[in-house]
Amino acid sequence: MRILVIRLSSIGDVILTTPVLKELKKKYPDIIIDFLVMDSFKDSIFGCPYVDNLIVFNKKKNDGFKNMVAFGKELKKNNYDYIFDLHSKVRSKIISNSIGGKIYTYKKRSLLKTILVKTKAIKYQVDDTIVKNYFGAFKVLGIEYKGEDLTFSFTEQNLNKVESLGVEFKDVPIIAPGASKETKKWTQEGFAQLAKLLYNKYGKRPIIIGSSSENEMCERIRELSGDLAINLAGKLSLKESGALLSEAKFLVTNDSGPFHIARGVKCPTFVIFGPTSPEMFEYDKDNILIYTKEKCSPCSLHGDAECPQKHFNCMKNLTAERVMGIIEKNGR
Repeated sequence: MRILVIRLSSIGDVILTTPVLKELKKKYPDIIIDFLVMDSFKDSIFGCPYVDNLIVFNKKKNDGFKNMVAFGKELKKNNYDYIFDLHSKVRSKIISNSIGGKIYTYKKRSLLKTILVKTKAIKYQVDDTIVKNYFGAFKVLGIEYKGEDLTFSFTEQNLNKVESLGVEFKDVPIIAPGASKETKKWTQEGFAQLAKLLYNKYGKRPIIIGSSSENEMCERIRELSGDLAINLAGKLSLKESGALLSEAKFLVTNDSGPFHIARGVKCPTFVIFGPTSPEMFEYDKDNILIYTKEKCSPCSLHGDAECPQKHFNCMKNLTAERVMGIIEKNGR
């Protein structure tokens, strides 16, 4: 049996498919799994032991209706028994329909619910976790949900690159202050104060990670910490960030890609939620939710450029001392 799994983006959503892939390989050891992902997010899944063939969608080459149809027709030659569209948006639908055959998608929230949340008519409440929704698409193959055991792969070479930077990183607290939307970010002052508290407790300089576009923000946090933190934003690839996190004491992060990378390498994680719903994921003793439960939260599907209520209490009311207390309470 050969199947195609489609999840074009983004970092976290791609990594969240790995529990499904793992269960597929368990139930069907001889199954061939092809995985289609956008080129800019391929490192989220590259090297995954449950993927046999990674197929990359290049926006410059493959985007546009005619190109996507041609792309799908080329994939049709692989004679897939099933296609599972875990993206379920315009691009993935055009591609999957061009391939043809048995196509399955996962349950998404209704259009009406999306409109009501975006217009602030109702608060957002999830129907189920993302991973459970993904599993729902595979009922035809009889696999069952077994939890959020994520997988993120990296190589020894990636770890060697981290070591070459010449900074202490083993058993060191890591901070990831970035996020896709501004309202999903805890305050820079909060992260900076937390860096001070972490240094005072563990005697090691916390490391800040992020993309090159987040370097200015991360540098500001480093400065506010009194130069107690080390800024590695823009200096590590996605794979190298995973290698770093595999050796870390723990990660403190917003609702963002690093949260899922850390879970994928079994790094203890403390994740901060504000405007988005924490019920999209499950938590355990190694993955701890930090959430102030403001009356107006959750107020957004994916976060916003600015707080709809203009006060940003869901993040501003969260103090570094409170975060540190949660870290200590959980034995870290």
